Amino acid sequence: MIYLKIIFVRHGDPDYENDSLTEKGKREAEILKNRMAKIKIDEIYCSPMGRAIRTAEPTLELLNREAEILPWLKEFHGVLADPLLKRDVKLWDILPSVWTNTENAFDKDKWIKTPLAENSSASYMYNDVIKKLDEFLSCHGYKRNGNLYDAENPNDDTIVFFCHFGITAVMLSHLLGVSPLVMMQNFVAFPSSLTVIQTEERENGKAIFRCRALGDLSHLYEAGEKPSYSGSYCELFTNENERH
Repeated sequence: MIYLKIIFVRHGDPDYENDSLTEKGKREAEILKNRMAKIKIDEIYCSPMGRAIRTAEPTLELLNREAEILPWLKEFHGVLADPLLKRDVKLWDILPSVWTNTENAFDKDKWIKTPLAENSSASYMYNDVIKKLDEFLSCHGYKRNGNLYDAENPNDDTIVFFCHFGITAVMLSHLLGVSPLVMMQNFVAFPSSLTVIQTEERENGKAIFRCRALGDLSHLYEAGEKPSYSGSYCELFTNENERH
């Protein structure tokens, strides 16, 4: 079968203060390399941020490969103004009662024109990322045309992005036709997880992207390593030791 596959690898358990990995994150990166060694990989790209680079290093060393740094793969830092919290927050931090009650927040095209997003840093940063993503895909044989991609040079390359959950959610929202608020608020990919999408060309010359896996941690379970849950919030409001 011929399809372009993109594997998004979230960095290991983060040490955000030092933009690196915790000791657990380093173990996750070591376990991850053995899984990556089993995959046919044609190209490897990496966020310029330290925690993504540290995650990629064991895989690159094992495979004797280098990764190209793409500046636009850095974590998505666009913010919105949350009227309840009365401060700017990232898309994954906005309170659920705010965005879910905002008209058009669930719409893949109209969310950016909502009072929450319009003229915010989130809106122009989102546009910049999806522009660069489409330029990247065009160079790899798939040119954006409305809500589809023209398969100008169909191929079976496998591309790996070592990056972050937020920026992955932005890219997935564009490729799958989903509001990024939905992707960031209703989905999660935990540290060192793999999210996989691939093209399908059911009509000649017209391709879509389909998600094959989101947040896959099977390599950790197989190695007996308990996943870390950076990126999640409290399951119960009364869980005081969990992030609210």
